[in-house]
Amino acid sequence: MKHRDIVPKLLAWFAQNARDLPWRRTRDPYAIWVSEIMLQQTQVKTALPYWERWMRALPNLAALAKAKPPKLHKLWEGLGYYTRVRNLHRAAQLIMAQHDGRFPHDFEEVLALPGVGRYTAGAICSIAYNQPTPILDGNVMRVLTRVYGIVGDPRERKVNTRLWQLAEELVQQADQVGMRTSPSPHASRISHHFSRPCAQFNESLMELGALVCTPRQPRCGVCPIAKHCVAYQEDRINQLPGTRRRIRATRRRFVAFITQKGGLFLVRQRPAGVVNAHLWEFPNLELAPEDSDLKQAACNVLGVRAETLELLGTIKHSITRYRITLEAYRVTSHRAAGISAARGRWLGRSRLDKLAFTSAHKQILQRLRDE
Repeated sequence: MKHRDIVPKLLAWFAQNARDLPWRRTRDPYAIWVSEIMLQQTQVKTALPYWERWMRALPNLAALAKAKPPKLHKLWEGLGYYTRVRNLHRAAQLIMAQHDGRFPHDFEEVLALPGVGRYTAGAICSIAYNQPTPILDGNVMRVLTRVYGIVGDPRERKVNTRLWQLAEELVQQADQVGMRTSPSPHASRISHHFSRPCAQFNESLMELGALVCTPRQPRCGVCPIAKHCVAYQEDRINQLPGTRRRIRATRRRFVAFITQKGGLFLVRQRPAGVVNAHLWEFPNLELAPEDSDLKQAACNVLGVRAETLELLGTIKHSITRYRITLEAYRVTSHRAAGISAARGRWLGRSRLDKLAFTSAHKQILQRLRDE
């Protein structure tokens, strides 16, 4: 059976090739949970400094549960998908109230936490508790579709069900096989994983997808299970996994207005229930590509007429399928002092530095600092 050949080889490979990541040096389910949430739609190199800063500021569940939202948003600033951090906060408060402050051990209880899906629950339970719970993220999907020659979109229900089944069979096989590999050069730092086959096997799948079985130009020559891989043996690496039809990107244009009164700048907080809720930004609005009446737009946003507009910079970024261009203009208006409090708050630079801004508007703030 292919499973019996694959599992020990991946376990042995991981023992020798595991990256030394800080969340792999602990079995604390809280620390592992935070890492898994941060790694959703985020690369390891990006999440790493955020995780380390987070763990210094909020080292345990109680600290997270008591933290104020502005502090959480500031710690998360720049990672994006801010619903993740709000779910972390809600989940920590729920654990304190319903589980006596102890991270749940049962898979179903972990799955019931806000912001935790089947993959994340499986990752936490296998890595923190060495339970034979399957995982299936993008890296694992790619590995399994290639190794087993599975055709079709891995996110389509029938194919996805098959992949979950394989992932479960494999981690259960790992649970039976146990660990028989020798320690890696990192043994002194992460040796506690080497006798925990479910944890190590699930991580090996993710690691193989991240380092070897990559989307483009996979390193099949160093793959420990290449001879068991259908895609490699049949020269179908570039055909698997199957891809879904891409949704065409939508272009959107926003214009931000930077207004100053003495040493104060006008900013506003985004409301609940919208993208980047509760984060801060400079007053702005969306305009059609052909709209050139920027003074009228500034008046609509600020409630006062602008005498002059100076382009501070143009920032391009993406949110899901939207390709966004943000034009930032410095506004000069003799009536700035009369801008209504309903339009925003006047804050100094030191106060602005303590607030969590959306990614694009943080770049505007940085340009103001650099002047």
